[in-house]
Amino acid sequence: MSSKIRINRFLAQAGLGSRRKCENLIKRGNVRLNGVRIEELSALVDPASDRVEVNGETIQPPGRTVVLVLNKPAGVICTVKDDHNRETVVDLAVKNGYKERLFPVGRLDLETTGIILLTNDGELAYRLTHPRFKIEKTYLATVAGRVGEKTINLLRQGVTLEDYQTSPCRITVRERKEKETKLELKIKEGKKRQIRKMFAAFDHQVLKLHRSALGELTFADVEPGEMRALTVREQEILRKETGLI
Repeated sequence: MSSKIRINRFLAQAGLGSRRKCENLIKRGNVRLNGVRIEELSALVDPASDRVEVNGETIQPPGRTVVLVLNKPAGVICTVKDDHNRETVVDLAVKNGYKERLFPVGRLDLETTGIILLTNDGELAYRLTHPRFKIEKTYLATVAGRVGEKTINLLRQGVTLEDYQTSPCRITVRERKEKETKLELKIKEGKKRQIRKMFAAFDHQVLKLHRSALGELTFADVEPGEMRALTVREQEILRKETGLI
């Protein structure tokens, strides 16, 4: 006999998105359980016998958990679909033979390259992206101009950007020239275009940006444009860092 699980967990495990996104679907009345619209997050589902629909589409019970790593090239969109028919990270997963309903874990902007995960595990995605779990991300940045120590120290402490204050971060200068500076940044948050905005606040343009690591994982074997499934050990490391095990 199959045990019942909460509706938001069912949706997340079925690949509908992060836990928060699934909760919003329920609250907006987009979810039906056995033909009845539900809005209670505490509703329970028997995956073996109940029928769950989202916006009229029947959702298949959760299958195998897939976690992929992609070394994203520039020009690829970190979303499931793009209104302008540009290539997405999900398109790359399909080309590599993955048929599951996958979504990217967080985002890299169009021109940023490097490590991004795709998964159908909503809870893992939620924990990897939520600032509360403080998963450190490492970036390599090439910045126009000579970035001085005073600017770097201010960035380390956190700066005000639009309507929020960035958290303290770790910055190491790799190479400093008159026309450009190469740096390594380690941050535990990831707001939209955050690193580019951080340097723009001091009149420095980010010329190149590459995410090189997620937590302690560097995925050094994954070439630009390539993807692969995470090993059991890599998944264990991520789940331990996010408190899932």
